[in-house]
Amino acid sequence: MRRSPWVVMTYAFLLLLAVATAIPNFLPQHIRDTLPAWASSQTVSLGLDLQGGAHLLLAVDRADLAQSRLNELRQTLIAEMRDRKLNPASIRVNGTEVSAVGTEALKEALQYNAAATAGPGTAPDFTVQLSGDVLRLALTDAGLDRAASAAADSSLEVIRHRVDQVGVSEPVISRVGKDRVLVQMPGVENPAQLRELLGSTAKMSFQMVAPGPGHGISLLPMRDGSGAILVEDREELNGDRLNKAASAFDPQTGQPMVTFAFDRQGGAAFAEITAANIGRRFAVVLDGEVLTAPVIQQAISGGQGQITGDFTAEEAQTLAVLLTSGALPASLDVVEERSVGAALGADSIKAGLVTGAIGLALVVAIMVSLYRGWGLLASGVLGLNVMLTLTALGLLGATLTLPGIAGIILCLGIAVDSNILIFSRIREETAKGANAIKALTQGYARAWATILDANITTLLAMLLLFMFGAGAIRGFAITMSLGIVISMFTAVVLMRFMMEALVRRRKITQLAIKPLVGEVSAPGAVSFMKRGRLALAVSAMLSVGSLGLLVMPGPNFGIDFTGGVQMILRSDAPVPLSDLRAAITAHVPGDASLQAFGEPDEVLIRVQGGAGQATVEAVEQVAAQVIPDATFDQIDLVGPTIGAELATTGLLALGLAVLAMLAYIWVRFEWHFAAGAITVLFLDVTKTFGTIALIGWEVNLVTIVALLTLIGYSVNDKVVVYDRIREHLASGDDEPLEDVIDRSLNQVLARCIFTSGTTLAAIVPMAIWGGPAVSGFAWPMIAGVIIATASSLFVSGPVLAWLARRTHVVSRAVSGKQRA
Repeated sequence: MRRSPWVVMTYAFLLLLAVATAIPNFLPQHIRDTLPAWASSQTVSLGLDLQGGAHLLLAVDRADLAQSRLNELRQTLIAEMRDRKLNPASIRVNGTEVSAVGTEALKEALQYNAAATAGPGTAPDFTVQLSGDVLRLALTDAGLDRAASAAADSSLEVIRHRVDQVGVSEPVISRVGKDRVLVQMPGVENPAQLRELLGSTAKMSFQMVAPGPGHGISLLPMRDGSGAILVEDREELNGDRLNKAASAFDPQTGQPMVTFAFDRQGGAAFAEITAANIGRRFAVVLDGEVLTAPVIQQAISGGQGQITGDFTAEEAQTLAVLLTSGALPASLDVVEERSVGAALGADSIKAGLVTGAIGLALVVAIMVSLYRGWGLLASGVLGLNVMLTLTALGLLGATLTLPGIAGIILCLGIAVDSNILIFSRIREETAKGANAIKALTQGYARAWATILDANITTLLAMLLLFMFGAGAIRGFAITMSLGIVISMFTAVVLMRFMMEALVRRRKITQLAIKPLVGEVSAPGAVSFMKRGRLALAVSAMLSVGSLGLLVMPGPNFGIDFTGGVQMILRSDAPVPLSDLRAAITAHVPGDASLQAFGEPDEVLIRVQGGAGQATVEAVEQVAAQVIPDATFDQIDLVGPTIGAELATTGLLALGLAVLAMLAYIWVRFEWHFAAGAITVLFLDVTKTFGTIALIGWEVNLVTIVALLTLIGYSVNDKVVVYDRIREHLASGDDEPLEDVIDRSLNQVLARCIFTSGTTLAAIVPMAIWGGPAVSGFAWPMIAGVIIATASSLFVSGPVLAWLARRTHVVSRAVSGKQRA
């Protein structure tokens, strides 16, 4: 098919533009700084693990927390007094205590309440004393300590939600000490907005404006500094009923504003409140400040409203994020703000880049050896693939981290696999006697359905991981989604255009696509199904054994899951980070992370370790050997960066992704193909987990990303195998199912070996020479690729045949094709 010169010129222009946009990503920072803003504005932001960023240590504001606890005590006292027909008008809040006119019975009820909330053997949250008829409730230090610790815990996910809504920045968020939260974010350009985003409590309420001073009325300041306003203390509605909020622009004035919507119950209450107070002013209060106080003109149904004021667009966005993410239990103060170096360290990043370049060179060498000049052309298109991916990430403002790089590697593997599929199909058409153009056209036509099914299956999974995941999972999903779309364009559209142009220009009559050495071998006659039941039984037994290994000895969770000890090391001279990392990795048990901390003579060390003091002593001994004058300024216990809610969200996203893959394969193939693909995927993942547990590899965030990458690779592999089986079944030949499976597996055998070989060529150098940080991703991937390839060839066919026999399949494609 000949293309219009305008189409060719459009392709060329867009590709040159994408390459020009991507090139600044490969330039050193000092050169990038000399470029004009338009040339470097779309470079990809690097994550904490690659470039470092801002380090904020937040502490729970105990004064604010105490005030909040006093308000809760006041409400508890009001409820108890009303139950006993006592007048709560005598309640007063003085300093750290609440007092009122009370009785002995009221005192006993409150003492029971205090003991019940604290638990047996624990100091109560507050004390109760009765002097004459004056009852006093005072907060205890133990109660405040528990409240501060609980506030820090519940703040973790609120902070994570706030950061995720601002953009895909993949922060590190963890507990430090008793009442502190550590937040590290890459590439922070506006620290003031970050402090506002993280420290604001964001407690929102809707209260009526009072006509004048009196009991139960407070004077609250306007947030814009224009004065103060009298507001009733009683909350008509609070922010817990908000369903969503978003920044927008007023269509009449063009000024930034915030729109909001309540849930069903909140919307009904909002309608009742506005209907009953037409003509009165309604104050929207955030953290004790009045955002706006409009006059209610009419009843507002539908549960929607807007907040207007003297906002900038940035302030409106921040306010919308605060309202959507929910309130913090107490405000957080920034007690330390510094810059930190890359979590992987310059040495690990350099090792990763070098080993990545070696892997890419090996992939090119394999492609050239298999397909000669056509393989070299496909490798050049891979380079364009990387350029286009970086351009897309830059335009979206996404953050590139090690998980993102893992996504790019998998996308390159998918792109290589697409080329291998296409070349294999072209060889088959050439072997049938087709001329060059016909072989090219038919080869692409036959490969297209397989490529489409394999990529859309993975793309659906990635979209769900992005929608329901968080942090690094979302970053991985974005990179993968972009890479899949781009790889389909480069492999199917761009590569085909270039091949057609070369065939026509050189007037090639036969498109042989020969290997560098030898000839193209015909498909073999290996009987995969002859030992199919044995292979399936062995695979199932290994998976059962792997599940046993997950129980005993169990996975070796790293610091991302378990937490550990955080230490700040200081020296009189610049710290040799690579030597210190190597020494700690070799002599201190558990996962470890080292970052440059502010100055070259300071290092932030996180080490996994439940036995805190033993871990501290081990690190101190190792540090003294590498840095004799090392001192430790600060030592704290640090919580996991992957909390229970984040883990639950990730599992939910993964479950939905698997269901989406199941549904798509069911629709495009038949249900037993879908069940077979998911069954074999389960066997692959369990065996990979078992391998990780058996060898003792640490399970951290990088390991989880490796497993996500493996899931994408494994499903892609199974779709390719099942697509070839489906093609033969649909041809209508009266052939037993086992024979069809054998013939199909022999035809895709070379493709499976070539694809896994190129993928392993890219990963093995990282595992051997990439250092601890990179090898933590590479080794599980190597195990997973080997397991997935073996299961595609030896297990996927027997699983499909077993399902067909067990369910007595009656579809046109399968019925009548089983042996009696």
